[in-house]
This record gives sequence, C-alpha cells and structure tokens, in this order.
Amino acid sequence: MNARAQLALPVRLRDHATFDTFDALAQPLLVAELRAAAAGPEGRQPTWLWGPGGSGRSHLLQAVCAAAVAAGHAAAYLPLKDLLALGPGMLEGQERAAVVGLDDLDEAVGAGAPWREALFALHNAVREAGGWLVFTTTTAPSAFASGLADLDSRLAAAAVHRLNPLDDTGLMRALAARATRLGLELPEETARWLLVRAPRDAAHLFALLDRLDAAALQAQRRLTVPFVREVLATETSPGEPGGSAASRS
Repeated sequence: MNARAQLALPVRLRDHATFDTFDALAQPLLVAELRAAAAGPEGRQPTWLWGPGGSGRSHLLQAVCAAAVAAGHAAAYLPLKDLLALGPGMLEGQERAAVVGLDDLDEAVGAGAPWREALFALHNAVREAGGWLVFTTTTAPSAFASGLADLDSRLAAAAVHRLNPLDDTGLMRALAARATRLGLELPEETARWLLVRAPRDAAHLFALLDRLDAAALQAQRRLTVPFVREVLATETSPGEPGGSAASRS
C-alpha cells in the first residue's frame, strides 16, 4: 500500500456514502470524472461541488474520499461545520493526504479571519504537495466571497460542478438501492408514502430506512404502510427523519 494511504481519516465516513449508492443517473459524467480522479488524485485541479441542501454534496465528497482510500491513497474528509469548535489549527498537516475533502467550506470562511487564513494556507500546502483538494459549499461561486481576496482567487481556479436535489424519481431510485443494499423488501407503495412524509433528501431517507429495517426485524413485520405509520408514530424527536410533515426541508 502507498505509504500516504496509511494516514488515518480524521472523521469516519458513512458506510453508505459511496459512488455505488450515489444516484449517478442524474449527473453521470460528473460521477465518472470524480471516480477517475479519486483513483489517480495526484496533481489534480481543485474541485468545487456546490448545491442546496439535499443535493448530495456530502455524499459525493465522502464517495470521493472512500474511492481514493480503496485505490490506496490517503484521504482526509473534514466536515467543517462540525469541526469549527476545534479551531483552525486542526487543518495543519492535512495536506499529507492525497485527497483533502472540505465539506461546507462556506461555514468555515464565515467563522472568522483565522479560519480563512488557515484555509488559504491549506490550499497552498495541498497544491505544493501535489494533492487534490475537493470542497463543497451551498453558495454559488458567483456569490461566494470569503473576505480574503487571496483565498477567493485560489478557489476561483477550481473546476466547478453544480449539484441539484433529486426529484421524486431519483429519490425512489435512491431508496430502492439502499433497501437492496440492506437486503430489505421495500414496496413501492411504502416508498412513495415515505416521500410524502419524511424530509426529502437521501441522507434523511437512508437514516429512516435503517431504523425501519431494525424495527421490522425486531417485530418480524414487512414494511407495509400501516407498519411504517405505526413506527413513525413513536418518533418523538423534533426534526428527526420520520417526524412531522412540518420538519421537511
């Protein structure tokens, strides 16, 4: 194995966040391009993935990192929104990875000048090390301004790809693929019922399907609409998958 592949991942990747579970039918050329880049990331141009919530930004970024590791390269997946409390110093040394994935970069640039300066330094360090920087934002590049002109000029040189939320057909495909991965029978009627009542993005739907799988196994029941309705009725945490229709985003 490449020595650089031995660098530990700072954050554990979700098991379902791979290229195989990403709905490639929506953007097949992008998925093919990222697959190829993850297999050979050395010297790649930085890549900017942006889109609204539910567009699969985090899934695709984690898929890139997972594919790079599978190909023998070290990868660092950094969900910046969740890591802000650690301070910008946690970015130091991440350029040792062949692939550096920065999720929610716009959250970090909004956290103050030290973060912006650390991101600028990391960008330069990754480029000097011959690595590949991949980052995500909810903000379109045309509207993005970090407050540090040097950082903005570096990011503007990235290859930009816009991601769009899946439509109902895409979400149905994603649910069916996840159910198959779990060895679970998910009737189409139940899947459509879930789409109406659960938060409409793949991450929430996958989490909900995992819980329904566990509930069905424990109760020895099939995932019929009445059974799923019964399970969801026990959900009490506001904003959780399977909560009220008001929680949908």
